[in-house]
Amino acid sequence: MKPEEFKDKVVIVTGGSRGLGRAIAVGFATEGAKVVVASRKIDTCRAVVDVIEDAGGEAWACAAHMGETDDLDALIEGTYQRFGQVDVLINNAGINIAFGPLADVAAEAFDKMVAVNLKGPWYLASRLAQRMSEQGGGCVINVLSVAALSTPAYSGIYAATKAGLKALTEVMAQEWAKWNIRVNALAPGSYYSDLTYGAIEAIPGYGEGMVQAALIPRIAETEEILNPIFYLASESFTTGITLVADGGLMAKR
Repeated sequence: MKPEEFKDKVVIVTGGSRGLGRAIAVGFATEGAKVVVASRKIDTCRAVVDVIEDAGGEAWACAAHMGETDDLDALIEGTYQRFGQVDVLINNAGINIAFGPLADVAAEAFDKMVAVNLKGPWYLASRLAQRMSEQGGGCVINVLSVAALSTPAYSGIYAATKAGLKALTEVMAQEWAKWNIRVNALAPGSYYSDLTYGAIEAIPGYGEGMVQAALIPRIAETEEILNPIFYLASESFTTGITLVADGGLMAKR
């Protein structure tokens, strides 16, 4: 990354109020970007904005549920009204409320996960891409999981939504290259987040299994996922790929 690569760039981070999203939002702000922190609860978004502003950065909090298209329309309009452009979209928000066997998953949980993990990122990116094209281009990064590449038992719906988002990433890259919009995905392995803690609690042996499965035998700190994100946001000749940052988990398999 070049010095001041992201200075005055406008970056939207969904799921930006906690975990990886929070780290991404603060990380981009530290590099000089203007950051939109989007998540369901405005108070938690504002808390991240306060951290950024206290450090001398510029940010805006926006309450937006990824499963509600009206919220996503408002997020786009509000960002353009405030900052006049969007350079980078990080589709980070995601849920996993269906740990366990497929036969035990409720239809309501399935619908919610598809709405947040798949429909929302598609809708936000596709509506935003048309605006990005008018300003000369931009960058979209969809946050997946290694579950999209090697599906684990008891996380089938989560894996299916992330695999679907990987497919959409590749289609977005093909369709929007003519608009100078690069679209890539990041597939992290295990890192500390609410989803990770939830899996550890719900699935016996999950944490120990993730540590033992990787070549680097530990769970990553959230901030360690920042450099791959920065790479995808700054590298000008990469599009349509899924970058894996998993401590060697896939290689060991």
